[in-house]
Amino acid sequence: MLRNLPGRAACCAALLLVLTAWAAWAAPAAAAEAAPSVIPVPGMVTMVDLGANRCIPCKMMAPILQEVKAEYSGRAAVIFLDVWEDPNQTDRFGIRVIPTQIFYDAEGREAMRHEGFMDKAAIVKVLTRLGVK
Repeated sequence: MLRNLPGRAACCAALLLVLTAWAAWAAPAAAAEAAPSVIPVPGMVTMVDLGANRCIPCKMMAPILQEVKAEYSGRAAVIFLDVWEDPNQTDRFGIRVIPTQIFYDAEGREAMRHEGFMDKAAIVKVLTRLGVK
C-alpha cells in the first residue's frame, strides 16, 4: 500500500497508521460509564473497584465486574473508577495499589477492602455476607 505513494505521502500514511494503532491500544478496554454522584450508593450494598482500564489485572477483572453488575442489578451497586484517568480518587479512597475493591454495607459503612485481582466467587461471597441475595 505505501510503496505506491511518493515520499512525503508515504511518510504521512505511515504516521497515520502508527497513530491509529496507538489510539486503538490506548483506548479504554470498555466504555467508561458515569459513576454515581454519591459513593457508596445510599441504601444499597456497594462494591467500588478502583483500577485502570490499561492495567493488566484490572483488564482481567473487567468482564467479571460486568457479569456481577448485570447479575446483581437493582440489588447491589458495582462501580469501577479509573484512577489513572482521575487520580484524585486515590486520595479520596485511600488506596495504595490497583486494583483495590472496597465493599460498603447498605448503611454506607466500609465493610471490607481487598487489594489485587479478585475473582467472581470471592466477590459473590462478600456480597452474600453483606446480605445481598
